[in-house]
Amino acid sequence: MRTTVTIDPDVEVLIERAMRETGAPFKQVLNDAVREGLRASPGKSKKAGRPYRQPVFDMGAAAMDLTRATVLAGELEDVELIEKLRRGR
Repeated sequence: MRTTVTIDPDVEVLIERAMRETGAPFKQVLNDAVREGLRASPGKSKKAGRPYRQPVFDMGAAAMDLTRATVLAGELEDVELIEKLRRGR
């Protein structure tokens, strides 16, 4: 299969180095590198380690009934607005 690939400068340096060290042509070095990379760890990065675990803590029951939280927030906002109007702001 023929295709066009844009190679980053750092990858180009690595390919050129491998070509010098092995004496292999560009096409072979590129195919070998892609083949090795895909076989090494399909679907995973080589840097992948253990999955991150987020610690969790039981915070107990809610201190207040949160089913009316938006109503309470609205009431508190109303009180704040009334105070601002009284102060003339």
